[in-house]
Amino acid sequence: MQVLPISVVVPVRNEERNLEDCLSRLGRFAEVVVVDSGSTDATVEIARSAGARVVEFVWNGQYPKKRNWVLINQKLIAPWVLFLDADERISDEFCNELGRKISDPDTNGYWLNYSNFFLDKRLNFGVPQRKLALFRVGCGLYERIEEVKWSALDMEIHEHPVINGRVGTIDVKIEHNDFRGLENFLKRHLEYAKWEANRLMLLRKDGLASATHLTRRQRIKYEYISRWWYPLAYFAFTYVVKLGVFDGRAGFEYSFYKAWYFQVIRSLIDENERGAGTELGRASR
Repeated sequence: MQVLPISVVVPVRNEERNLEDCLSRLGRFAEVVVVDSGSTDATVEIARSAGARVVEFVWNGQYPKKRNWVLINQKLIAPWVLFLDADERISDEFCNELGRKISDPDTNGYWLNYSNFFLDKRLNFGVPQRKLALFRVGCGLYERIEEVKWSALDMEIHEHPVINGRVGTIDVKIEHNDFRGLENFLKRHLEYAKWEANRLMLLRKDGLASATHLTRRQRIKYEYISRWWYPLAYFAFTYVVKLGVFDGRAGFEYSFYKAWYFQVIRSLIDENERGAGTELGRASR
C-alpha cells in the first residue's frame, strides 16, 4: 500500500476518549506527530503506544499557537502536512484521493470537507464545514494575529492558513464526531465567542479592507456579525435554506446553538463598546 508523503499533526489535550480511534486510521502516512498541551489523562500513553511522535507544547498566551508553533519549530519529515483533530476520522477513500491529488505539482494546499455529528446524529444538511488543513510544508502558515490571552484557546481554531500558490479541494469527507454533552459544547463555544469578539475589534482597529487574506466566508462574517439580524439570518439560512430542518431535532438544536453563539459574540462586542467588558477592553487597546 502506498505510503503517503504527508506528516499528520494531531494537536491534543486530554483526548484519551478520541485519540486511539483517530490514530488507528493513519497507517498510510509518512509520520504521525501528536502535539500535547499538558494532558492529565492517558492521551500521551495512547499516542506513544500507537507509534506516534509526541512533542510537548506550552502556550504563553501569545503568538505562535500550537499549529504555527509546530510548523516553525518542528522538523517534519514529509513535504506535506495534514492537521487532524483527535475527534476526526479518515477513511481509505480519503487517503486514496490524497494520493491522487497531491501529485499535482501546481497545487500547494487543499480544502478538506467534513461530515459532522451533533447529538450523536450525522448532520446531512445545514452549512457544510470545511478547513484548509492540508498544504505543502514551507508554503504557508496560519494567520498571524497578535492576541494577548484573548481566551483559553491555545490552538488555531478560526485562523486559516495563508498559502502561497494554488489551492484545491479534497472531496471525500472526514468524519467529525465529538459531542461530549451540551455543557462542554457551550463552554467551547463561549471561548470561541470571546476570541471572535476580540478578533473583530482588532480588525475594526486596523481596517477590515486591509485584511486581504480573509476568505469570502470570513469576510462576510466579520462584515455583518455585529448586526442585530445576523444570528437570526444564520439560523434561517442553515435551518431553512440549507435544509437543516431535515436533520430533525439535531438539525434544529445545532442551528439554534450556532445562532446563540453568534449572539454571544454580538453581546460581547456591545459590552466592550459600552465600556463594561473590561477584559475585552484591555485587549483592544
